[in-house]
Amino acid sequence: MPPTPQSPAPLQPQPPIPPHPITADPPEAIARPLLTQSWLDLTFLHWTVDPADVARLLPSGAVPDTLDGVTYVGLVAFRMHRVGWLRLPGVPYLGTFPETNVRLYSVDAHGRRGVVFRSLDASRLIPVAVGRLGFRMPYLWSRMDIRHDGDTVTYTSSRRWPGPRGARSRITVRTGERVEEPTELEHFLTARWGMHGAFFGRSMYLPNAHPRWPLHRAELVECDEDLVTAAGLPAPEGEPVSVLYSPGVPARFGRPARPAGIATP
Repeated sequence: MPPTPQSPAPLQPQPPIPPHPITADPPEAIARPLLTQSWLDLTFLHWTVDPADVARLLPSGAVPDTLDGVTYVGLVAFRMHRVGWLRLPGVPYLGTFPETNVRLYSVDAHGRRGVVFRSLDASRLIPVAVGRLGFRMPYLWSRMDIRHDGDTVTYTSSRRWPGPRGARSRITVRTGERVEEPTELEHFLTARWGMHGAFFGRSMYLPNAHPRWPLHRAELVECDEDLVTAAGLPAPEGEPVSVLYSPGVPARFGRPARPAGIATP
């Protein structure tokens, strides 16, 4: 009798690639951007959070990115400036507006570190509608303002739509000296070269690139907010572990790519 053909061995899942090194500069340039924009007058506030408390909030294919066993929730207030498509010039009015986002830190099976946005409050209704309907991103329409007074910057936000209505933030910082050599944690929180999210209903990774952050130490003068809890996260405990300010950078986003599998940080 002829030998019985052997069934091919089932394919084994590939082990995840370890997270890429934390670098102050992007791993690669984006020569043909999908989106261009500048982020100006930024304040970064960060609190520690248990990875187990945020894992369920991340999109498929991503898990919490950790440093020394913990991960972070960020509250980032800034001014978006001249959002543009492809190589077209950025839009001066509709593409320029205050924004405050709540974000988490993620990594996928390719080792790509990124951020996950839980909410993005912005003051322009049309960009909010485009972000929500076109890209399924959690944009929210809010009344917002950014004011400078000497070395202090105040950001205010009050949510209009879709809700929870009245979710708010008021952040005031006093900017200080330039950070000549950021710590590993400061790089971990700010030098993120992509975002994980569900674009057009599918889990994607969207790479970005920008010059090295010009960072400044900052003193938190006031923080009255409930955006973090409105985003489904535990209320921050105590003072932020990191408060930073940056005058900003221009940024480019590349084409989205599918994340594959689940990573282990």
